[in-house]
Amino acid sequence: MTYKNAVLDDKELQEGLKGINPKFGEFVTRVAGEAWNLPLIDQKTKALITIAVDVVNQNHTGSGNPFPAHVNMALKQGATREEIEELLLFLCVYAGFNKAAGSFGTLNEILT
Repeated sequence: MTYKNAVLDDKELQEGLKGINPKFGEFVTRVAGEAWNLPLIDQKTKALITIAVDVVNQNHTGSGNPFPAHVNMALKQGATREEIEELLLFLCVYAGFNKAAGSFGTLNEILT
């Protein structure tokens, strides 16, 4: 299933954001929804970019971390596991091997 807007159309994602904090969830939905509505970059590419940002920032540990949500978002937008894995391999060069290694570990946990 793909959404026209990966944030505004995904009620499960919105509920997860509100579960972190109701005001935070509403704020993120509104602001990120507007960014995801920009027309020139497709939703799948935007979702893959969010994974890349998570890897660079190492945002895939702890409660409320966005990495699993962004992986699920990418899958919902038509990305395959193989594409996400290739993205992580590509990021080894630019983000660092250790950051990619941790991301592969978390990806395996998410998808098994």
